[in-house]
Amino acid sequence: MLRKICVLWSLLFVFAPSALAQDSRDFTFHYAFTVKNLPAGKKVRIWIPVAQSDAFQDVKIISAQGDLALRKTRELKYANQIYYAEASSAQSELHFDVEYDVIRHERVALGQTTPHAVAASLSSAEKRQDLQPDVLVPVTGLPADLAAKVTQGKMQPLDKARAIYDYVFTTVRYDKTGTGWGHGDVLYACDAKKGNCTDFHSLFIAMARSQSIPARFEIGFPLPTDKHSAEIAGYHCWSDFYVEGRGWIPVDISEAWKHPEKRDYFFGSHDVNRMQFSLGRDLHLNPPQDGKPLNYFVYPYVEVDGQEYSNVSLAFSFADAGSAVAAR
Repeated sequence: MLRKICVLWSLLFVFAPSALAQDSRDFTFHYAFTVKNLPAGKKVRIWIPVAQSDAFQDVKIISAQGDLALRKTRELKYANQIYYAEASSAQSELHFDVEYDVIRHERVALGQTTPHAVAASLSSAEKRQDLQPDVLVPVTGLPADLAAKVTQGKMQPLDKARAIYDYVFTTVRYDKTGTGWGHGDVLYACDAKKGNCTDFHSLFIAMARSQSIPARFEIGFPLPTDKHSAEIAGYHCWSDFYVEGRGWIPVDISEAWKHPEKRDYFFGSHDVNRMQFSLGRDLHLNPPQDGKPLNYFVYPYVEVDGQEYSNVSLAFSFADAGSAVAAR
């Protein structure tokens, strides 16, 4: 079912103008990449995630350029926007560059500073979707057993979600050594008790869904708090969960782990130091890719003659509005 994401997000929370003005971040974001060493005479297809506006970020595309013509599409599961390009036989190297102007707003859903909230309404189909398992996110077995244990005696969904959040926070450590991390594999996270943001939030989502709490995966890029411009080395992801009468409530457990003094803040809030690109897991793109559904969609996805092609060089960067880099 095609989701009206922009409309849905706009219904989640109504912010007083002063709240937005007090905590927002205005910046430009460059999303650039080069596909290298393409074989001659082979069909090339490229899908690029496209950031879009919602209640928490105002997105303007300044330019979208590439060595192939780009057309905008939308996948059907979560209505994520996509730039798509193809060629029956392309040159050996293809470059693409999308430049954004973004204002990101703080998102606060719990606590005394909570803005006036309007409950979102999930259709039965949407609720089913946000309760079902993903390929690497089971909702039965070990994560369900853990969730039942840590939520024992708690009756309200919000209390259960907090218990699950606290369990993941205290049990999993942010550690990108070795192999297996970064895929959002819940059974890996349960066993290794370490990983990156993908692993933290996949475990939270699995445990929440097993307790009949709709939850979903969100991914984009982090912005450093101590710099006005920088290259961005990689993605960041986070999550939110749904409570009837309250709407979607944000969490960011891996950021809380890095900043334990903000443990309470990141249960119910997202700060301004991020930019979201897509929602969901196991995504079928549009037009459909020949390969398997994407585990998540934040980097460009390329196929050559129907096979995933990974020789792609990434170059992401940001500059706060008013900084010297942004001015140039």
